[in-house]
Amino acid sequence: MATLRLGDTAPDFTQDSTAGKISFHQWAGDSWVVLFSHPADFTPVCTTELGKTAALSGEFAKRNVKPIAVSVDPLESHSKWVNDINETQNTTVNFPILADADRTVANLYDMIHPNASTTATVRSVFIIDPKKVIRTTFTYPASTGRNFDEILRVIDSLQLTDGYKVATPVNWKDGDDVIIVPSLQDPAELALRFPKGFKAVKPYLRITPQPNK
Repeated sequence: MATLRLGDTAPDFTQDSTAGKISFHQWAGDSWVVLFSHPADFTPVCTTELGKTAALSGEFAKRNVKPIAVSVDPLESHSKWVNDINETQNTTVNFPILADADRTVANLYDMIHPNASTTATVRSVFIIDPKKVIRTTFTYPASTGRNFDEILRVIDSLQLTDGYKVATPVNWKDGDDVIIVPSLQDPAELALRFPKGFKAVKPYLRITPQPNK
């Protein structure tokens, strides 16, 4: 099985979910997507993660992002577990959880790592843009819950850098200064794109205020 890499097209699939049958590319439409797997239903770390995803629904919507979860448990199990998530995390799960009992999605996205577990999916995350291109991947072990603030931060960076000729530095957060890409050298274009000016620390390291703020 080939490993999916950044820049690859996210594989399409049709699978049952807690929101009905989903044809992935059609469901995604012109939105960004966060596709993330969890090892099993009725597990403690996953319960907190899916609760956090639901609590962040407004943040995802603000960024035109649709979250969608997956595990190899069947739909009946998902439906019962959602009640536990809503109760214990004081939220309402309002995004689909794919029921991947036949491992269609897990195999397409290489979510089962046999040296970790032959049956459970690892904590994979795929950030997919509206063109269905994989832009970022994360892989966590079953024992470590994900940082959804980091997932949102990466989406902010991707959306910003897609629209402007900038890159985001270490520990960047929305609103912080950014870096002008080294390939942009024309003085007229620099003046046009960055009217607030920039500080040239080195010829290749030019700091400027975030251009869309």
